[in-house]
Amino acid sequence: MLFTEEHDALRRTIRQFIDREINPHVDEWEAAGTFPMHELFRKAGDLGLLGISKPEAYGGMGLDYSYSIVAAEEFGTVHCGGVPMAIGVQTDMCTPALARFGSDALREEFLRPAISGEWVGCIGVSETGGGSDVASIRTTARKDGDDYVINGSKMWITNSPSADFICLLANTSDGKPHSNKSLIMVPMNTPGISLSQPLDKLGMRSSETAQVFFDSVRVPRRYLLGQEGAGFMMQMVQFQEERLFGAANILKGLEHCIGSTIAYCKERQTFGQPLINNQVIHFRLAELQTEIECLRALVYQATEQYVAGKDVTQLASMAKLKAGRLGREVTDACLQYWGGMGYMWDNPVARAYRDVRLVSIGGGADEIMLGIICKLMGTLPGKRPASPTQREGTQ
Repeated sequence: MLFTEEHDALRRTIRQFIDREINPHVDEWEAAGTFPMHELFRKAGDLGLLGISKPEAYGGMGLDYSYSIVAAEEFGTVHCGGVPMAIGVQTDMCTPALARFGSDALREEFLRPAISGEWVGCIGVSETGGGSDVASIRTTARKDGDDYVINGSKMWITNSPSADFICLLANTSDGKPHSNKSLIMVPMNTPGISLSQPLDKLGMRSSETAQVFFDSVRVPRRYLLGQEGAGFMMQMVQFQEERLFGAANILKGLEHCIGSTIAYCKERQTFGQPLINNQVIHFRLAELQTEIECLRALVYQATEQYVAGKDVTQLASMAKLKAGRLGREVTDACLQYWGGMGYMWDNPVARAYRDVRLVSIGGGADEIMLGIICKLMGTLPGKRPASPTQREGTQ
């Protein structure tokens, strides 16, 4: 991408914000398992960082998505994964469909306070029996007069303990799995909504995550995004931004792992010389840095095409797949070169090792990305018709 002075100015603003408002507090927030989300989001909103590519009519900057990718990449300099993930949920997971398909009234009610940071949002897709398999979700929203009545539950919902609203995917009819779902905006203070205790996660310790329960939750049908039954399609569109954000966000965090590992290996002496002098180490780190640059090029290519209005499902899926796998590879290699120090809980590479493991799971597991890529390549086998014996067994 050809970055402008405006892109560079945005980078500087975000880095200053991170250096002043986030990184000095990360260790404290990681230990507490939470951070002051409303306070931080309001400060980010005041700088325009929560609505970079959102419509100006609702408080956004109205910039193209290349600026959002610059932001995602810079937020990767936060010294943990949980805080940038919470921000990404707000900017690239629970609001893209709202901005694109929501009515003017819905955007005024939900998008404007999300952009300003007054409200915190979350996205309700995954369930205990339907994570990456979005088509199998069971939460229902049944019509009752002018309302929807929602029953079911959502699992692993980041931001939910502090959220003011949830962008909820639910079954609104008994039709086919890809055409019976709708996205509905639901205020989190609606009667009938309850949450589990915060989930005890391997990584992303500073982000708040819980299970959300819906017990006859009644919301107006005007909270529907777009057309009823179009929710699966809208969520697939929304996933493109989520996956590009995730791939861009990991880049500078992985570079930080390599940089800190180089610094440590220069100081650490083994057999009378710095550890970095071992060819197996400096060659390996050079190889990993090259891989990061390849991922960056893929993210930028996908972003250029997305800005141009093209379908980037394949490229975004490839970037998401590569980001998850490369994240594991880089953090594992770097942790190894730290030796026993790398096995300490508070080591920054150990934290990254725990945090990046989610990238291969959340937002569609690696195997789902591979299935999407194979389908678009024309190599994914179709479902075979049942044999006579199998058909008889179902009668």
